[in-house]
Amino acid sequence: MKTIGVFCSANEVDKKYVDATVKLAKLIVENGYDLVWGGTNKGLMKVIADEVQHKGGKVIGITVEFLKQGRRMNADEMIITKDISDRKSLFFNRSNAIILLVGGIGSLDEVSELLELKKHNFHNHPVVVLNTDNFYAGLKAQLQRMEKDGFLTKELKELIYFAETPKQAIQYINSSRKKKG
Repeated sequence: MKTIGVFCSANEVDKKYVDATVKLAKLIVENGYDLVWGGTNKGLMKVIADEVQHKGGKVIGITVEFLKQGRRMNADEMIITKDISDRKSLFFNRSNAIILLVGGIGSLDEVSELLELKKHNFHNHPVVVLNTDNFYAGLKAQLQRMEKDGFLTKELKELIYFAETPKQAIQYINSSRKKKG
């Protein structure tokens, strides 16, 4: 099974972010991937699950006990974990690649943990930031500073890729998968 895990907001956000999410969902299905996502049925989480299912793809939700009341009831698969730590671990294990869409602290926490694991060679999944409307310019600048000042043990390009469009995100994931063989 080919899956892409997507971290994103459960909040209602500006149309520019919704449009990028819709385009990404279409490309996920067109490229033969299933979606692993946070399982919530609101905000961008709802948008991406709606679009993937509408295009014929499978959605696998992974939520936590304290958020289960807001889960998507018609997911192809819904897993409820006891805590966020278990959720992140399962999310990672069920995904072949990760895309970070616009989001808040929870999304940053999730992608930060994956980068730390990748730094220590616990995985080699592609990790992509979809930098819609330059939302993650600050994160990119901070990571570049960490690399420049010697705080990263791997080159930044080995850890993460910043895509400006959904198409670039999927192309990067596809090319990474081909390199792995």
